Amino acid sequence: MSQTVAVLKRVGLILGLPAVLVATWWFTSADSQEFYQPPLSKIVEVFPKTWTSQRIVDDVVPSLGRFVVGFLLAVATGIAVGVAIGSNRALRAFFEPVLEFLRAIPPPVLVPILILVAGIGNDQKVLVIVSGAIWPVLLNTIEGVRSVDPVLVDTCRSYRVRGALRLRMFVLRAASPQIMTGVRQAQQIALILMVISELVAAENGLGYSIVQFQRGFQIPEMWSGVIVLGVIGVLLALLLRLVERRVLVWYHGVRAAERSQR
Repeated sequence: MSQTVAVLKRVGLILGLPAVLVATWWFTSADSQEFYQPPLSKIVEVFPKTWTSQRIVDDVVPSLGRFVVGFLLAVATGIAVGVAIGSNRALRAFFEPVLEFLRAIPPPVLVPILILVAGIGNDQKVLVIVSGAIWPVLLNTIEGVRSVDPVLVDTCRSYRVRGALRLRMFVLRAASPQIMTGVRQAQQIALILMVISELVAAENGLGYSIVQFQRGFQIPEMWSGVIVLGVIGVLLALLLRLVERRVLVWYHGVRAAERSQR
């Protein structure tokens, strides 16, 4: 019984604020006569007509495909390069000025350049996502690897734990909390850049659809696209949280043990 009450309280905490915000939006916009700020009831009314299965296949699926490819490329590249730089003091000193310069460039500024380099297809859109999402992963990986416990470093050296075993069992595990922090940040940036990449020279995608609705003065449909984008963002964040719990199960166990000893 107590577990049921606890679950209900948790569900209430999670859904309470969204429910209040939706209710507030519904009632405050109910009498709206503004063309660009339609009532929520109108947006809900056009939602099923707008986001049919065909539009989901034509626009949502391509967007998610670009997001997944760009996000995974950013994570894999960021971790690989971050481990290499973080493990070597000379490499850190050599690359630090270049990294500081590159990460200061806003990714949307690169869109025209990437169009010239990679064209207007999916490659360009994936590169836009990678160009921004890689930085949180890369920088957090470097810091995570750089700040591993020196006692454990000496222990690995004493027991001659080297190569791939040292990388997998010690370096990546010790740095994984910071790496996952970077991955969470990268997920949000990748979603934003997915939309930005579809605003220019695109033929499909969520960003493309929202812009087309706006240009055609289909304002309720435009707002429905924004809602779809928000729902996708929430679902992706929840999925990433599940992955994080699986990857950091040992870390959360250690933290729980520390709290129980206090």
